[in-house]
Amino acid sequence: MKKTAFLLLSICATALIYVSCSNDDIVNGTDTTAVRASVVIDAANEMDINTGLLVTSSSPTAKSATDVPGVCATITVSGESYPKIFTVDYGTTGCTDSQLIRKGKLKITLSGPIITTGSKLTIERIDYSINGIKLEGTIEYTNTTTVPTVPQWSRKVTNGKFTDLQGRVYTNSGMHTVKQTAGVDTPYVLTDNVYEMTEGTHTVTTDKGATLTLTVQETLVKKQSCDYISKGKLKVEGGFLKGVIDYGNNDCDSNFTYTHESGVGYNLSM
Repeated sequence: MKKTAFLLLSICATALIYVSCSNDDIVNGTDTTAVRASVVIDAANEMDINTGLLVTSSSPTAKSATDVPGVCATITVSGESYPKIFTVDYGTTGCTDSQLIRKGKLKITLSGPIITTGSKLTIERIDYSINGIKLEGTIEYTNTTTVPTVPQWSRKVTNGKFTDLQGRVYTNSGMHTVKQTAGVDTPYVLTDNVYEMTEGTHTVTTDKGATLTLTVQETLVKKQSCDYISKGKLKVEGGFLKGVIDYGNNDCDSNFTYTHESGVGYNLSM
């Protein structure tokens, strides 16, 4: 919190000399807590899509229950044919995947093979949390491929809600285009997949009414083998925050930088 407050004061001093900065700015979520929340929301969406792809790709035939490497939850499958419904149950006490404690359930509905144009993977969160952060809403991942050698999907988030460890609430929604740039020749082997988010926007709003809009400025790169986006830039606009989030040079870590329009940059992490 001290780091966030220091960052807020620095931005006020360097970029908003003629604007009064107060504690209300922090309460309204227009400081970097909203930037960090936005990045974590995006990371959580990617993690849940990865889980959906792992579960549905590892279970091409319907079973009453199954285990999927890399997913600590109990998985049940209903439906002899499409659509199929996969319930990923992490339990009320939770279990740990990649050092992240997940609780609750993901309900995943697959309309057809995700590698087929027109198929949709829908993820619904039910009493679900990651490391104590509560996540709500629905993700729709739809195959929009027109060129077989370049698989493409739209990622739509609706009714998103993020409640952090301090009880602050952020609603969110957005639409992005995702293209697969590696691993195309091995459709049911996910570990070699690399995805690029070429365009899109998502909006995050706090319970105090402050809003951030984040737009893809430079293509975001997401490796299946990494939990976080490793490269690319997002343009940030909202309140007095106008700048760029930079995910770095393709390293598989949780670090990113925020650079304000004044040119002052800050190292942050999720």
